[in-house]
Amino acid sequence: MGLHPLSELRILVVQGYAAREFAKQGVQPGELAIISKEAVAPYERPALSKAYLFPTGTARLPGFHTCVGSGGERLLPEWYTEKGEDLEKLSFTRIELLLNTEIVKADVPSKTLVSAAGETIKYEILIIATGSTVLRLTDFGVEGADAKNIFYLREIDDADKLVEAIKAKPNGKAVIVGGGYIGLELSAALKINNIEVTMVYPEPWCMPRLFTAGIAAFYEVYYSNKGINIIKGTVASGFTSDSNGEVKEVKLKDGRVLEADIVVVGVGGRPLTALFKGQVDEEKGGIKTDGFFKTSVPDVYAVGDVATFPMKIYNEIRRVEHVDHARKSAEQAVKAIMSTENIEEYDYLPYFYSRAFDLSWQFYGDNVGETVLFGNDDPKAENPKFGTYWIKDGKIIGAFLEGGSPDENKAIAKVARVQPPVESLDSLSTEGIAFACKI
Repeated sequence: MGLHPLSELRILVVQGYAAREFAKQGVQPGELAIISKEAVAPYERPALSKAYLFPTGTARLPGFHTCVGSGGERLLPEWYTEKGEDLEKLSFTRIELLLNTEIVKADVPSKTLVSAAGETIKYEILIIATGSTVLRLTDFGVEGADAKNIFYLREIDDADKLVEAIKAKPNGKAVIVGGGYIGLELSAALKINNIEVTMVYPEPWCMPRLFTAGIAAFYEVYYSNKGINIIKGTVASGFTSDSNGEVKEVKLKDGRVLEADIVVVGVGGRPLTALFKGQVDEEKGGIKTDGFFKTSVPDVYAVGDVATFPMKIYNEIRRVEHVDHARKSAEQAVKAIMSTENIEEYDYLPYFYSRAFDLSWQFYGDNVGETVLFGNDDPKAENPKFGTYWIKDGKIIGAFLEGGSPDENKAIAKVARVQPPVESLDSLSTEGIAFACKI
């Protein structure tokens, strides 16, 4: 179809937090565009597995557009155009939103992108923030995995379809395949919707990439007390459907068969780097960058899930899939592009969090080494508060806390950053959160 009407742009980006930082740095009308295959302006994706699914619908657009997730201004679609409207003789708005625009080809040497509609878009600077896509059971040839009412959660359209299924199956039965972030958060959300929930995962405990067995035991008992059935040590090996093509049963590898009106699958994801394969250097499954998120190609940056970057605090190259890093890496890249002064290299402290039912936990640092469990981890307690420290080479390098106050959560972040020495693990267990609060 030829050139897009906005075919010559200085900067192309696909991330709302980057747009906010560009605005702070003084981007001019006509210089910047956001390209997204979705139909809505950038939003806070974590809400999709939480309040978006609640019966009350407490999280709905426009309520959770970026950047409310970090306590910032909510960037409605109008925000992207507001400054341009005040400037005479300029046909461009401040920041152009190219929604419903899927890029199917990238030619990095010629600084050209091609959309699914066949339009060509040229750029001077590109920020790759394509994120991740979910792993699907159909990718592994699982029998019947293409049945209706088998859901994956990544985009707002996915969440909308799940909400409709919940409404269509009141008091129905759901099977959650996977025991990670999505599994735990969606099990809670569906249970709040009065759906009968069964979780299935192959690992010996939930969230094994982060949780210790001791941490996981609390959540598994808490969820069981909420009426959620947990089946560990097996996987979904197939599905059967009714005459309408809707999922009816989940067949497990151990021979058990579970009734299901709804199935939600959360078994991981992979970074969306295929467009740039062979055109930029890659490492550890992502696009290799430096501490300013510059790739191996001039004027091309990569942020968020797709970026493999130097994690300064541990002197390692890592890739991080979490919204906190997505926000901060985008801001860092924009500063590197726009700043006329030298800026510091990215110095990220890993951070993860989750909220489900009345629970809320945060983790900072690295989860390697010996562990010390502390606090009240009784799942029946009215206000449980407990945590874990990770100790390596005699120093605390990671900290987890359930039920912490804002000040206590700041304290565990500080202790993970400072890495204080520990003389006695027994004393640390007894002192608990008080140890972090005195650092």
